[in-house]
Amino acid sequence: MKLAATLSSIKPEMDQVERKIKEITSAEPSMISNTSNHLLEAGGKRIRPVFVLLASKFGASKQGDVIEVAVALELIHMASLVHDDVIDRATIRRGRPTVNDRWDNGTAMFTGDFIFARSVELLQQLNEPRLHHVLSHTIHQLTLGEIEQLKDRYLIGQNLFRYFRRIKRKTALLIASSTELGAISSKCNDEEIIQLKKFGYYIGMAYQIIDDILDFTSTEEKLGKPVGSDLLNGHLTLPTILAIQNDDASRSSIEAYFKDPTEYNKGLIKQTIQDISSSPSIDEAYAWSDAYLDRALNALESLPSHPIKKTLRKIAVYLGKRKY
Repeated sequence: MKLAATLSSIKPEMDQVERKIKEITSAEPSMISNTSNHLLEAGGKRIRPVFVLLASKFGASKQGDVIEVAVALELIHMASLVHDDVIDRATIRRGRPTVNDRWDNGTAMFTGDFIFARSVELLQQLNEPRLHHVLSHTIHQLTLGEIEQLKDRYLIGQNLFRYFRRIKRKTALLIASSTELGAISSKCNDEEIIQLKKFGYYIGMAYQIIDDILDFTSTEEKLGKPVGSDLLNGHLTLPTILAIQNDDASRSSIEAYFKDPTEYNKGLIKQTIQDISSSPSIDEAYAWSDAYLDRALNALESLPSHPIKKTLRKIAVYLGKRKY
């Protein structure tokens, strides 16, 4: 499926979102402007603003408010990427040098903090308390997810509960907030808001699980970063946790690597990554993603009849079945 063709109906609004983000990141001191625009130029699917705009179609949309909300959600996402790259000491994202690699960690952290602050400032002008409540809760949970990820780094004894709670906080809630805030900003009724939030949450869970699968099964060219980079950076994702549970050899290799990542034979851990990519753990992880995708589609069916439901269904299936 060509995502751009499916989203053609909201292209003018997405163009407004892009211009607004560019405007925000360019109207600051040169250091912040340079680092923010470097991040912006790396591109991305802009999934969060897409869901804000599409969810807003169920209500009597006030376009100005909806654009501001869409921009704010993408800024939060951008800020979280910068912080993640600092924590992971990542040098490549989407095929380009990370902010921390091109500049330094301090500059990257200030860039992330600035983008976070601008997202909050952007919504101050909107006279809807629920928008502020949802956004503040989302930022709080996202921060907890980042702290959890740092705390769990190189920790072998993680279970599925910890994994699902982490991706809920780091990914799913931000996408759920996108659909929820889009609905709120366009004056949807309470039931519509609830169902759109559920849809966004379940899609967010499926989306992150697919990301974690592709980290093993895709290529460096498509990922824009090394294959298996999550494991190399000390993060256990769903395929790895399942592999540890199912295969003693994988567990032993990962456990040894986590004890001393700098000294462990890189060839051995890369072989483990390759073994996981062709193991039954991948199919198990896909089954979890499919279950969340089904829940998202069920939530969508609970919404009133509307032409935009077809678009949301197509995007949901695309995100839940994508190969890159």
